[in-house]
Amino acid sequence: MLDHLASTVSDSDFNWQAADAAHHLHPFSDHKSLHQGRVRIITSAEGVYLTDDVGNRILDGMAGLWCVAIGYGRQELVDAAAAQMKTLPFYNTFFKTATRPVISLAERLTAMAPGDLNHAFFACSGSEAVDTALRMARTFWITKGQPSKRVIIGREFGYHGSTTLGAAAGGMVDMHRQGAALPDFAHVMPPYWYGYGGQMSPEEFGLFAARQVEDKIREIGAENVAAFIGEPIQGAGGVIIPPETYWPEIQRICRAHDILLIADEVICGFGRTGRMFGSETFGITPDLMTLAKGITSGYIPLSAVLVGDRVADVLINDTGEFYHGFTYSGHPVACAVALANLDILESEHLAARAEASGIKLRAKLIAALGDQPIIGEIRGTGLIGAIELTADRRTRRFFEKRGRVGALCRDHCFSNNLVMRAVRDTMVFSPPLTITDAEMDDLVDRATTAIMATQADIRSEIL
Repeated sequence: MLDHLASTVSDSDFNWQAADAAHHLHPFSDHKSLHQGRVRIITSAEGVYLTDDVGNRILDGMAGLWCVAIGYGRQELVDAAAAQMKTLPFYNTFFKTATRPVISLAERLTAMAPGDLNHAFFACSGSEAVDTALRMARTFWITKGQPSKRVIIGREFGYHGSTTLGAAAGGMVDMHRQGAALPDFAHVMPPYWYGYGGQMSPEEFGLFAARQVEDKIREIGAENVAAFIGEPIQGAGGVIIPPETYWPEIQRICRAHDILLIADEVICGFGRTGRMFGSETFGITPDLMTLAKGITSGYIPLSAVLVGDRVADVLINDTGEFYHGFTYSGHPVACAVALANLDILESEHLAARAEASGIKLRAKLIAALGDQPIIGEIRGTGLIGAIELTADRRTRRFFEKRGRVGALCRDHCFSNNLVMRAVRDTMVFSPPLTITDAEMDDLVDRATTAIMATQADIRSEIL
């Protein structure tokens, strides 16, 4: 109905805000407070900028939700979708069938991936990919005659989607309180040196945090643990970048105790960390890898699980039917768009560009903000980064009521037409990998305005 109205009446004749409040339930929102203000209606986008229905030009410092790697408005992806829709708009991959785009994409992804991740299973979202990986891990051990190996170990502040299995694997306690706490899931501390490192060096803390996983395995019993799941960098948890000692030790622990390693690359994959995959950035070879977001730059829903030979051989040769899948697993239009997206990522060398641009952007942020008392740390890898807002930078002391300062800074960002996300009191950013030097300067200017306004509010005891 709204699409019809949009084509027949002007914005001034239709109340989009009222229609949104009356009919649309937003994800991850307090709906009562949401509609007390004005919901932004985004109408178009180009490059790194969004435009809303009142003409504001907004710098998208989050690439949508970590996903618009190649920027907005790329005609190549539109053309790929249109061409595939004309030829074959849909067919499923059940009933002993496949389509050319899904086969081509599976072949290409497995050729790009590290290690022996030679098989691909497709879904629509990162949450579905995680659920698939967890089902595969448990099915692997059941088929191997070890059904007691069911427990999945994740991390505090881990985010693995919002379906029930993914939310249970993640470490977001608010999600657990709303029905996502399940048996056979356990959690350990994250490798968050700034928050938890105390007097240890980052290198010492990386080993310490990794060994919490080993302690948990021993507590539960390796005979009961199916897999460890982790994001190479914990994005939604506050861009927690592990010390360089962390992931090699995790890999050693998983192999020593015969635990499958699942790398959740939904945010880190496709150039975000300066390599095509975060697993490459940190030098690990997982048994399973979940992908989404950047696989199509968010232009159309698609996700994948890449499966290593050890797991795939059992699923293919011994399991029999794997009772899992989706109507849209390997949707031909989504796969065609993903192939066009990969062409751009590779031809424009966007992973390498992300590494160089990330170094430059952090240097600009440090030059503009590094001396401000509210700034505890500016960190990042590739084009994913964070600005820690702290009460005392010398002692790494956080504000007493965690989250209030971050929410205030986020609102200042929005008022200044900059999208940055607040996680507790950490401002996180992940702009499109195509961001230019001039656009980085614009981002830094807008972020500086917002953070200085936040600091002024604190000094005037608004909080």
